[in-house]
Amino acid sequence: MPDTVPDAVVVMGVSGSGKTTIGKRLASRLGFAFADGDAYHPQANIDKMAAGVPLTDEDRRPWLERLRALIEEHASEGRSLVLACSALKADYRRVFTEAEPAARVHFVYLRGDFETLVERMRRRRGHYMKASMLESQFRDLEEPEDAVTVDVGRRSVPASVRQALAGLASRGVRRRGTEGAAAAGEPGRGPGAS
Repeated sequence: MPDTVPDAVVVMGVSGSGKTTIGKRLASRLGFAFADGDAYHPQANIDKMAAGVPLTDEDRRPWLERLRALIEEHASEGRSLVLACSALKADYRRVFTEAEPAARVHFVYLRGDFETLVERMRRRRGHYMKASMLESQFRDLEEPEDAVTVDVGRRSVPASVRQALAGLASRGVRRRGTEGAAAAGEPGRGPGAS
């Protein structure tokens, strides 16, 4: 049994904010496993998003519960995890905190303005999320009150990672041993570029 409770760091924000890029770097620096929430969407959700149809809360619930189970699976093995997931609403984030006390759940919120992020999305290739759907994500977004917040519109990726690490360190999140920065058994279904 591990001598400390594993951590789960949910890197959240709207599409185009850099959740996957920054999440992978955080996982590497912390020695945590990494999982991209996009890879766990059921095909029906992917099809809806590819058609430009926003997901409903009903669509998202089984997906969020699967991601919470992923946090719990890692925690049961004494492994910490960085999870990239939009987690736009407080209710969605509460699904993840239900994994406590098995894991200590932390949120890193990647905040950016609409103009900057929509331009990033227009340059992306091979991802099912349409730039036109970013507007609906901003409408749904309920900014977290208790998260490490990083303004990604004004910082480079390395600077964003440093700020996130500093904020997490202030909450007691430390580098783990060799539990692995490898991907967390992702199903490999989604394009995974959040």
